[in-house]
Amino acid sequence: MSSSPIPTALTIAGSDSGGGAGIQADLKAFEAHGVFGMSVVTAVTAQNSHSVTAIHDIPVAVVAAQIDAVAEDFPVGAVKTGMLASPEIVAAVAEGIEQHSLGPVVVDPVMVSKSGDALLAPEAVGAVAERLIPLATLVTPNAHEAARLAGFDVRTLDDARRAADAILRLGPGAVLIKGGHLDGESEAVDVLMWADGESVFREARVDTPHTHGTGCTYASAIAANLARGLALAEAVQRARSYLQQAILHAVPLGSGHGPTRHFWFLDGSEAGQGNG
Repeated sequence: MSSSPIPTALTIAGSDSGGGAGIQADLKAFEAHGVFGMSVVTAVTAQNSHSVTAIHDIPVAVVAAQIDAVAEDFPVGAVKTGMLASPEIVAAVAEGIEQHSLGPVVVDPVMVSKSGDALLAPEAVGAVAERLIPLATLVTPNAHEAARLAGFDVRTLDDARRAADAILRLGPGAVLIKGGHLDGESEAVDVLMWADGESVFREARVDTPHTHGTGCTYASAIAANLARGLALAEAVQRARSYLQQAILHAVPLGSGHGPTRHFWFLDGSEAGQGNG
């Protein structure tokens, strides 16, 4: 495996046919940060802006083969994991990360889609906690996912801090609780906690239904920043600012939760220039 002339990152996640979340969102976020993206597809979903209508898990051996194929030939500057569907896929991903000494690793413990459809088997939550989270540089649960991992409801900023501490005990390097709509907070509040410190990030809430794929985009932007060599707190801060703009420029596509705009900084009239 040769060294890389540009930053690289690998996403291990499910495919979203609507293009707003999953592998599709991850690769867009990587590219938006100047990072070459590679992918391992764990599941294929049939989904749009308002529902998930079908899910097909990729065979475990094929998931493992994808990881091997990428890691044996390409330099991997960072890894982001998303939808992993089953305990068996979780185990295969953890084994691949360990076997190839991949990292830094950002684990987005995806459990439910924006439309409320389950994307992780209930019995797989324990596998994520036991096999994958201990390998993580950073875990990025939202309040619902944090509650599942910590074992109690996460409704307030104090709850988020307690949940981060509980998840930190599972063995990751750091935990980022994506607060979203915590009780008693007028802003969107995220809590980043590591062994001997914490940072709290605040952004104005954006009143829009078009937030499909925000969790995927956030985690992937962090991974991209880590691949570029940024320290963790700065990687999170820059990713949060990027996501805020992506939400502000969200696209009203579909009849439900539309996607964020990953390349919000490009003017549409100029994006295609130079292509002949």
